[in-house]
Amino acid sequence: AGRKIWGKTQRQQPLQKNKPIQTFVIPHSHMDVGWVYTIQESMHAYAANVYTTVTEELSKAADRRFIAVEQEFFRLWWDTVATDSHKKQVRQLVKEGRLEFIIGGQVMHDEAVTDLDDEILQMTEGHGFLYETFGVRPQFSWHVDPFGASATTPVLFALAGFNAHLISRIDYDLKDAMQKNKKLQFVWRGSPSLKEKHQIFTHTMDQFSYCTPSQLPFSNRYSGFYWNGVAMFPDPPKNGVYPNMSLPVTKETVQAYAKTMVENIKQRAAWFRTNHVLWPWGCDKQFYNSSVQFNNMDPLMKYINQNSKEFGVTVQYATLSEYFQAIYQSDLVWELRGSEDFLPYSTEPHQAWTGFYASRNVLKGVARQASSQLQAAETLFTRYRISFPDGPVAKDWALDKLRALRWAVSEVQHHDGITGTESPTVADMYLQHLMQASMGVDELLAALFLLPHNLNIPSILGSRSHRKGVCKGTAQHVIAYNPLAWNTTTIINVTVTFPTAAVFDDDGQPVPAQIQKSAHSSVTYDLFIMVELGGLQHRKYLIKFSEKLCSGRSKCGRTYKAKGVLFERRNIRDWLKTGRRLLPVLNECYKLMFDQDTNLLHSITNLQGKMTVRMTQDFWEYHTNGDVKAGPISDNYIFSANGSAVRAYKAVEMEIIPGKIVTEIRQHFYREESDKDYTYSITTRVPECFGSRLQCHRLEQTYSLGPLHLNTEVILRTSSSLKNNRTLYTDDNGYQMMQRTYRNFTNNTLARNYFPMVRAAYIEDDCSRLVLVSDRAHGVSSQANGQLEVMLHRRLWNNLPWNLGYNLTLNDSSVIKPTLWMMLGSISATSKLYQREAIELQHRPVIMPIDQPREVVLPPNLHLLSLSIPGWNYSSDHDVHLSHIHSEPDYDRVLLRIMHLFEEGEDPELSKPVTINLKDVLQGIGEVEVLEERSLTGTWNITSLQRWKWRTADTLETSENYFVFAFTVTISPKEIRTFFIHFASRNF
Repeated sequence: AGRKIWGKTQRQQPLQKNKPIQTFVIPHSHMDVGWVYTIQESMHAYAANVYTTVTEELSKAADRRFIAVEQEFFRLWWDTVATDSHKKQVRQLVKEGRLEFIIGGQVMHDEAVTDLDDEILQMTEGHGFLYETFGVRPQFSWHVDPFGASATTPVLFALAGFNAHLISRIDYDLKDAMQKNKKLQFVWRGSPSLKEKHQIFTHTMDQFSYCTPSQLPFSNRYSGFYWNGVAMFPDPPKNGVYPNMSLPVTKETVQAYAKTMVENIKQRAAWFRTNHVLWPWGCDKQFYNSSVQFNNMDPLMKYINQNSKEFGVTVQYATLSEYFQAIYQSDLVWELRGSEDFLPYSTEPHQAWTGFYASRNVLKGVARQASSQLQAAETLFTRYRISFPDGPVAKDWALDKLRALRWAVSEVQHHDGITGTESPTVADMYLQHLMQASMGVDELLAALFLLPHNLNIPSILGSRSHRKGVCKGTAQHVIAYNPLAWNTTTIINVTVTFPTAAVFDDDGQPVPAQIQKSAHSSVTYDLFIMVELGGLQHRKYLIKFSEKLCSGRSKCGRTYKAKGVLFERRNIRDWLKTGRRLLPVLNECYKLMFDQDTNLLHSITNLQGKMTVRMTQDFWEYHTNGDVKAGPISDNYIFSANGSAVRAYKAVEMEIIPGKIVTEIRQHFYREESDKDYTYSITTRVPECFGSRLQCHRLEQTYSLGPLHLNTEVILRTSSSLKNNRTLYTDDNGYQMMQRTYRNFTNNTLARNYFPMVRAAYIEDDCSRLVLVSDRAHGVSSQANGQLEVMLHRRLWNNLPWNLGYNLTLNDSSVIKPTLWMMLGSISATSKLYQREAIELQHRPVIMPIDQPREVVLPPNLHLLSLSIPGWNYSSDHDVHLSHIHSEPDYDRVLLRIMHLFEEGEDPELSKPVTINLKDVLQGIGEVEVLEERSLTGTWNITSLQRWKWRTADTLETSENYFVFAFTVTISPKEIRTFFIHFASRNF
């Protein structure tokens, strides 16, 4: 393959030698949706001015161009600032292809700590707006700033109909090598199962990245080609004079500017195989005064083109599609890259950007909870609309509530959002937007819950009121809703204030339950209820409380009152002899042994596979340096430890609460022997088996950490007897698992062997696999044989002027409570389980509405990724849409996505393609009348989507087998299929 490519390049070289280098000058502004300043502050200081002045300036000269990237700022400008005249100009510029929307998502999403669901959501949100408003569909990416590149991103962009992908931030040493060898461009096959079907041409930016060189040899201003200077906060200057404005282009300076620009173009040209150079003109917060920008660049480019023979260079304003079109037409054969990603990312020997995997744990958790709540509300409202089209919940009010949460969840996926790399003010802004929108969706759920669906059907909770006067005992209704399209038997935990409770189902039958004192509060109780739920189905439960002990089945139901056994505190300094007094905790899947000499876990035996693994779990901490003069520092982005981790506690206490539904082990870790309050805790819930369907193989763990000491980074370390040779596996965005082999580096080996975990991580040897699945993103590593460590929390301060100037320190004093579920078993047994477990952890049952619906169940290897009513007003026929702009939202079009969870060959049965009849599968919701397959974000009819076919060494023909025959669909491993559905209307 190498020879073939070389030969092809050689044949092309003579044609290029005498030709001038063709330079594509791409005007852009990198506009962070949050980071240092809030969205409101950015809109006021510069972002609104970018779109106002760009629109005006592009309209003045036909050769000018601009690419617009993040949709959140553009939409805010379009809705609140743009005049009718601006809107008319924008429509014309878009039509002419001179203003081009790139990526088209709400934000430029992070690639390391974002979940697949949310990446798709934020792209769908932006694409829907663009298609609805302008009839355009972005076809290129511009991922210039995320900190490392995931292999899932190119797959999603290919599924959305993109023709090329662009990345920038990859390891500094790798970029150097790729640059030298002209390997910055390649065709990326991001999924080992989808292979060439969803490959995409990928361009890696050179060492100058997305900004223009800022140092000019003839000027002492550090501002390069930015004639508009640097944006000012909080207010733009009234006189229009900004700090650091570059020297104007005049007769005196034009030659010096031209020389600098041409030299830079030639330097870049040497790193690429064709004689086309992508020259990004812009940087962070640029083009808020476009007239001064274009009025200086116009004469400079004219001068270079007039002297192109002498310079050997031509320059032209261009959009990204014009550049990629030229590369595509060069018809070269491109090298292939498989499903490897570019994570983690380092900028220098001591700067591994692996700290942000764990920064702002609370924000990461709230963002994922909001996403789960949104998905549950979307499915529920969709069912409501189909079943009760004339119900009392106003559809426009409901859609407003859903849209607000879609917006908030999309916004926080920004690469300085969920990453935790923003200022505290901006972190508070994200949290406020998420919580406000979540409260709105709570209102929607309450309305779906409490309002009768029509006047003849009483409300679900109508029977509550007459119980208000009961004084001896009281009652509460709970509705558990399963937001997944699988049947589930699981345990829900309801916090209550009474010591005694009996639980009954909707038929009045007693339900197995257990009550005990809460782990984190002395005045409340945990009530565990065993629930069996069909896919997308809810059930109603009645809880009867009492202050007194009850007697007999009629009053007590099937509730077991669990009591704890407390084990005395053990100090580390007394751990001279351990392993002498082991205490077993059993269920049908596992035997856990706890060591009474240490109060730590000692081993786990998988009873089905008859394998025993020695295992302990405890907290360790890395100490980091906060003084730049003393050495490398840790900050929001970067992890750099002073040395190996040290134990974070000096004593451990343990309490075991044996139960009939769940046995709970509470371990409290004390920083000092004499401390009254613990700093860390592990609460492990070992579920009992009820019938064959309960998940006894999952050990549910919740942790409490904090407040931390300053400049410490705390890990949960699971040390086992597995011989994994420090190799671990972590997920790329919850879509696919990546093998992470331990590598030694000259510097910073510890931090460069940290990887992001979004949903899952595991270590394995020939016999066993230990899996952790997570409710939010963390950093993970295997620093020693048999070890899996998860960085859960960081609290940092440093004196780096740049960090202090932007208030980007991470003095996070919060107490955090993340959850991990743990599984241990054979590789084949855990392969069947862990992906579903990760999804079940993300989408746990929620307390919710509507009268008894029928269930919707998919096969075990298919996952219902989306079921929503987007509310877009565009016609799904492209030609009809372009000729008629609709204004009313479509409340009857349902967006459905189904994903195959397994890789090719991962499991003998579950990895097979699955054929389902969607009419049959969805009959529990309604009668499917129209089914139409679409691209990932819904803007293309799949039959009209023709992506560019890039030539590769193996020249495999990509056949798109998207056949839907009479509602029957076959879904292959790792496919995500997207449909528009219309249900037959019901007349009540």
